[in-house]
Amino acid sequence: MNPKNIEKFQEKIQYRFKNTALLETALTHSSFANEHHLKKQQNNERLEFLGDAVLELVSSDLLFKKYPEKLEGALSKTRASLVCEPALAYCARQMELGPFLQLGKGEDITGGRERDSILSDALEAVIGSIYLDGGILPARSFIMSFVLHDIENTRLFYDCKTILQENIQSWSKEIPVYELVEASGPEHHRTFVMQIRLGDKILGQGSGRTKQAAGQNAAFQSLIQLKSEGLFKGKDEDLCI
Repeated sequence: MNPKNIEKFQEKIQYRFKNTALLETALTHSSFANEHHLKKQQNNERLEFLGDAVLELVSSDLLFKKYPEKLEGALSKTRASLVCEPALAYCARQMELGPFLQLGKGEDITGGRERDSILSDALEAVIGSIYLDGGILPARSFIMSFVLHDIENTRLFYDCKTILQENIQSWSKEIPVYELVEASGPEHHRTFVMQIRLGDKILGQGSGRTKQAAGQNAAFQSLIQLKSEGLFKGKDEDLCI
């Protein structure tokens, strides 16, 4: 891996590795390892396994202390929403993790750097690599800075299509309509833009590598807009707001 990328990534996450090989492994997808005939242990799957456990511990600790009045069921539901694949992929995109990943050529040209599963797995692998390199404290600091720093909006992003539908139904008889605004790029690397219309009003617009992802982003932006207008009627136990 290019040493400049290793250095740049460490600056981005504000953590300097004692063993940079751990970071390189965390950023290496199995498709790259297979293509370059690396050992199976040299892709990020084992670190993802470890990072998943560290993330669950840190998020559980945070929610337990932040919401002393919530019961186990509500805490579990909130935690699941914060560490689910779409939410972690959202966090990975926010920190621009994709460009740093080592992917096989086939995975790369088919949009792997934007795929939710690859991004979320890599984010957990980075957590695992920091934990192995420096222990729980720097791992927790990373998680708080890049995953749990914005609980409200991360939680809102989870299943936002359903949340948007239910919210609008609580105060309007109109149904939100998803419209394809634009589709661009080559066939193997398309970008879609979707917007959501409620009557004559455009609630929000979002883009993604698939229509589903673009629709989810549009729903998320619509919820943010409704919140700013005071029209969002969410439940505390569901949305952490």
